[in-house]
Amino acid sequence: MHFILIGLLATAIGALAQTDPSATIPAAPDIGTITSSNLLQDARDTNQEAIGQYFQVQMDLAIRQRHDKRPKEASETLVGIIKTNAPPEFKRKALFELALATQDIPDLVKAEQIFGQYIHLYPDDPSAPEVLLRQGLIYRQMGVNTMAISKFYGVMSTALKLKLSNIDYYKRLVLQSQTEIADTYYMEGDFADAGDFYARILKGGNPSLNKELVLSKLVRSLSYLTNNVETIVRAQTFLDEFTNSANVAEIRFILASAYKGVGRNQDALKQVLLLLQSQQANVRNSPDVWAYWQRRAGNDIANQLYKEGDYPDALQIYQCMAALDDSINWKAPVWYQIGLVYEQLQQWDKATNYYGQIIAKQKDPAATNSPPSMAALCEMAQWRTDYIVWAEKARLANHEFQRSALYSTNKISIQ
Repeated sequence: MHFILIGLLATAIGALAQTDPSATIPAAPDIGTITSSNLLQDARDTNQEAIGQYFQVQMDLAIRQRHDKRPKEASETLVGIIKTNAPPEFKRKALFELALATQDIPDLVKAEQIFGQYIHLYPDDPSAPEVLLRQGLIYRQMGVNTMAISKFYGVMSTALKLKLSNIDYYKRLVLQSQTEIADTYYMEGDFADAGDFYARILKGGNPSLNKELVLSKLVRSLSYLTNNVETIVRAQTFLDEFTNSANVAEIRFILASAYKGVGRNQDALKQVLLLLQSQQANVRNSPDVWAYWQRRAGNDIANQLYKEGDYPDALQIYQCMAALDDSINWKAPVWYQIGLVYEQLQQWDKATNYYGQIIAKQKDPAATNSPPSMAALCEMAQWRTDYIVWAEKARLANHEFQRSALYSTNKISIQ
């Protein structure tokens, strides 16, 4: 009965084809896509599967070689895949990995050429925005910043053009390209454009953004532009939000300098003292970085205050600076500055006391390894001491002379 029905169906289809030339017989199902234990596997399918397994093993080998820091070996493996009759998908992956391996060698010019070839062959590939981003980073590393910025912009335009499914991933790529544009301007010293980009990126409020890092770069850009008012606002925001950041010391120095730039000396002094007094609390948090910014802030601000005649505030900073390091090579120059301040305040005994400490340390037998600068500083301290002694004698002599002259005048008047 079933065979009769099949025969009738075939006859009906044949008749339909004869009466209607436009009719077509439905295509047979692709047997290769149907798995069944009732049929033996087609030899062609077995061969294709073996080819796929072979090239997958080769791809895995190349990736492992690159991750094991053997980029030249990885390149050879990948070139072998590209030159064979590998399926197109394997050739595409191999070309991308070859660019990465060539970059690791490093052969930046060749890597750039391979990435360019990839974009030429696969312009609509979902990986195109990432390839453009990598091209931009390579161009910047090569110092061709104009091309780098062009590629970063290309990331954004390509991501918008392609119909992409993983939206979050491409949003992240676009955000990174924006930050790379800002960083490129920053590295060029174009702080106006860099600051503008950083500000706009921060305004977007993207949760994927490393706000601490980007805000610190914005603060530096503004400080280089001597935009003191905006620097103060942004720097204070940074210190409020990122109290444990490794960049706190530098940002506090920048804030102090900005306050000094707008004439707010007391606010500048406050920031410097906070920085200098943070030594113990931050000794475990990048101590070398903290030491650098403490010393730079102390020297810069204190020296400015001294030149402006603000001796009491300069003295506060110098005294805090002296406590930063117990080595004589650090303390002696600071003691000398303190001595100069006390001279300006006409507190001669305190001035000679600090100069005397420098002289005593230099004469100490344990100070045999002192650098030549210490000997020169000791001579200057001795000269200042001698000058103070002479000046004091001259002052006393002048006072005695004036007293004698006054006595003589009074005596003549009485007579």
